[in-house]
Amino acid sequence: MEPPARPGANATMHDALIFTPDDVDLSRSPLRRGIAEPTYVLGAFNPGFTRLPNGNLLLMVRIAEALAEPVRDGQVHAIRWTPAGYVLDDWPLTDVDLTDPRQFELKGRRHRILALTSLSWLLPVELDPSGEHIVAVHYDAAIEPAATYQDYGVEDARITRVGDTWYMTTCSVGAERHCTTLHTSRDGLHYRLEGIVLDHQNKDMILFEGLVADRFMALTRPLGEVYFAYPPDSPWVGGPSINFAASPDALHWKPLDAPGLRARKGSTSAMKIGGGTQPILTPNGWMMIYHGVEARESVGIYRSFWALLDRDDPSRILRVEDEVPLLEANPALTAHIAHQMYLPTPVVFSTGLVTDGDDYLIASGEADLACRITRLPKSRFV
Repeated sequence: MEPPARPGANATMHDALIFTPDDVDLSRSPLRRGIAEPTYVLGAFNPGFTRLPNGNLLLMVRIAEALAEPVRDGQVHAIRWTPAGYVLDDWPLTDVDLTDPRQFELKGRRHRILALTSLSWLLPVELDPSGEHIVAVHYDAAIEPAATYQDYGVEDARITRVGDTWYMTTCSVGAERHCTTLHTSRDGLHYRLEGIVLDHQNKDMILFEGLVADRFMALTRPLGEVYFAYPPDSPWVGGPSINFAASPDALHWKPLDAPGLRARKGSTSAMKIGGGTQPILTPNGWMMIYHGVEARESVGIYRSFWALLDRDDPSRILRVEDEVPLLEANPALTAHIAHQMYLPTPVVFSTGLVTDGDDYLIASGEADLACRITRLPKSRFV
């Protein structure tokens, strides 16, 4: 459903924060069923993004809700979902590393084992058709953990509409596995959990907005403990990359044999890359926005770039713009909430794309803190 072009809509870039931690009413949080301790919104960010049947826009916002006082009495506390409600686990401070403000690591383990002082759930936020005003916040349609493989939360929704169905992938975090899960909807607002579709640490899965040769297609980004070296004269850098997978039904996926998008030597995204927005079909092919990370401190600098894929064979990459970023973090946008910042490096993480006349609207997480909407003319991608 594409609204008509608006006069002058493609004249200039428009950029603003649309939803911040201060916009969340924690009295309506699902964590109230079990957690009496004070909490706060660590971040309201990385939203899935789509257009609803009524023409309005929907952000499916990740709410990272954290304990206001995770450390007390010589212990650090982790929030965990159970079928009976939310509980706190206690870990002695002598057994953990608290260097990262988002998590803590258990010391002395043969594998890297993490726990979280926050838990993420998903909040649908409805915007007007232009993405400039909040229409409603749908706490009654919030998505929270519903299975033991989600006991540390549900993160980073990506929404794609194919035909009359909305497909939403999420990252489910739990002690059992760190996996990709699928939700479906018939109205774009209310979603049903379909279960696990990709296993351990296959992050940033995003379905193409349309079928390719009668098959669903998706971007994936499997992570591992080790990567193998390319030859010294190769243009590529080993590490996390964007791969492709195909499915007959959006539930059962086979990775494509061909390589996908890979980090290139000399680029500002040489540390790692990963999917961002759902690929959409343009006259020139499938256009997608992805994130690239430059190594810096513990987190790295996240920027958004874009690529163009062949319409009939998306594994054939027609163009990659990895030199000049499409989007970078903008400190001016977060100046009024700078006291809530907790990451040491600039981060913008684009997560959804919607057509609006002569423009694209891009939804992003800014600083792992808030939701950003950017309006760019389609001519920017020609």
